Amino acid sequence: MTPRLIRPDDDVLDRDDRPVTITVDGTPVTGVAGQSIAGVLLAAARTAWRYGHAGAGRGVFCGIGVCFDCLVTVNGVPDVRACRRRARDGDAVTTQTRLPADGDGDR
Repeated sequence: MTPRLIRPDDDVLDRDDRPVTITVDGTPVTGVAGQSIAGVLLAAARTAWRYGHAGAGRGVFCGIGVCFDCLVTVNGVPDVRACRRRARDGDAVTTQTRLPADGDGDR
């Protein structure tokens, strides 16, 4: 599939592509107003931002808010579905883990 750019004067959605900057684990990541947090992360080549019990990386799976694989903490609120939450300028996103704190785990 070839990406296709839409000229601003042909855009029926009348987007203005305002940039937003969020921080992910302290690192600034830029996106476009209206993108989901998952969309911003994927555009920044981040495919995993949560880790399960066995240490496997998780990111977007279903993309519609059903599977809960894309959970992140946003502005101190845990278990936010990144695919359902629009990125807002200044959001502080923290990745989550389900790994045991002591590291020897229940893998």
